[in-house]
Amino acid sequence: MLNVDNLRSAYGESEVLHGLDFSINPGEIVAIMGRNGMGKTTLMKTLMGVVPTKSGHVTIDGNSIEGLKSYERVAKGLAYVPQGRQIFSTMTVEENVETGLIVTGDKKVSPDIYELFPVLVEMKSRRGGNLSGGQQQQLAIARALASKPKVLLLDEPTEGIQPSIIREMARTLRRIRDERGLSIIVSEQVLSFALDVADRVLVLENGEFVHESPRTGIDEAKVSKFLSV
Repeated sequence: MLNVDNLRSAYGESEVLHGLDFSINPGEIVAIMGRNGMGKTTLMKTLMGVVPTKSGHVTIDGNSIEGLKSYERVAKGLAYVPQGRQIFSTMTVEENVETGLIVTGDKKVSPDIYELFPVLVEMKSRRGGNLSGGQQQQLAIARALASKPKVLLLDEPTEGIQPSIIREMARTLRRIRDERGLSIIVSEQVLSFALDVADRVLVLENGEFVHESPRTGIDEAKVSKFLSV
């Protein structure tokens, strides 16, 4: 569903991603793990076209997205929930979710999106800025799903969220994958969450993949060493 070949990106002259190769199967959840500053967010932004690609090839469902603007990549089936969520704080919950409809041409949000996040139904008319961190994260995911993506990118979704909400989020992501057939990439530092949600774990260190393992049989101690400061 997503194929990345020799992906390199840089901020000015400073290369951050050094020739990454990986692919995501339809309906697969992959966790990309690593400490701060290892390139996880840069990878997400490069896939979305926010950070320019220095070289390499990226395809979604066999279609190249090279050279496309971010909104064009969304139309091709890529959705992004950034670190910090970046919801529209002065807009209502309903208005926030509706912004995801722009690329689809739909007039109304599908009811099944709200079924995934019941708390948002009660808060449709509340301003996004008045929601808790966990509620804002759910809102950001709902907004992304409204664009009917094939691949969903989540950058540090557990950041600043209490453990009970994190567990619920893992269940919801698995349900999204099962019901919608989505491929999901999660950038994460919390190993317990990654093991709860992902089918496969990739570890990013200084802009390169240094470890890969399916969730079953993963060497948790080895992965933890990459995550420790």
